[in-house]
Amino acid sequence: MSGVLYLIPTPLGEGGEMAAVLPESVRNIALSLNSFVAENPKTARQFLKRLGITRPLQDIQMTTLDEHTPPEQVGQLLAPLLAGHDVGLVSEAGCPAVADPGALLVRAAHEKGVKVVPLVGPSSILLALMASGMNGQSFTFHGYLPANREERVKRLGELDKESRACRQTQIFIETPYRNQQMFEDILRACPSQTLLCVATDITQANERIETRTLAEWKGKVPDLHKRPTIFLIYSGAIAARKPRK
Repeated sequence: MSGVLYLIPTPLGEGGEMAAVLPESVRNIALSLNSFVAENPKTARQFLKRLGITRPLQDIQMTTLDEHTPPEQVGQLLAPLLAGHDVGLVSEAGCPAVADPGALLVRAAHEKGVKVVPLVGPSSILLALMASGMNGQSFTFHGYLPANREERVKRLGELDKESRACRQTQIFIETPYRNQQMFEDILRACPSQTLLCVATDITQANERIETRTLAEWKGKVPDLHKRPTIFLIYSGAIAARKPRK
């Protein structure tokens, strides 16, 4: 029988108590494993140290799956699983396989009949949506928008129109050092009545999550430079669900 591929969430930042974001059962599974596939092995080892691992880290097998891994090599990462060993998949932060190259390994595991078990942990996307006050019944995560500024402004305008037409929350992220440009481009591309939620440093001590119209945001530009941030926009009316009987 093959082993189990555990999808192990990691904290969204370096601060805070591990127990506040990861259940004990998840921490115990992570500490029991001898093999991991990681987006960044160095970060994965730091994660195990924070968990309080007592075994020598050199005894833990770490293989890399990142944006540079050729697709034809992904199947090779299944070798320990096919040999009957459990493996943990970890991302740089948050939930693996969501906006993350780990999805390729999960797909390969399904193709080989390997059991995949997602574990409970922090997702910046869902936490931001929960705290935004925007439509949680219909939403889309777009990942990164175009790096070219004019293309990005055009895309933001399109997302605003989609939000209005479909009453759908639009969620996206940016490289932290370009957050200020993204904020400015949203103000430039979308109507003043559009709602914008800026969710920064989620689960950290300096967490800040605010939703305002763009008209209200003008003149109140937050400091987002190099701070992990989720952006959400919404232009439709929020439909109230009827209570369940």
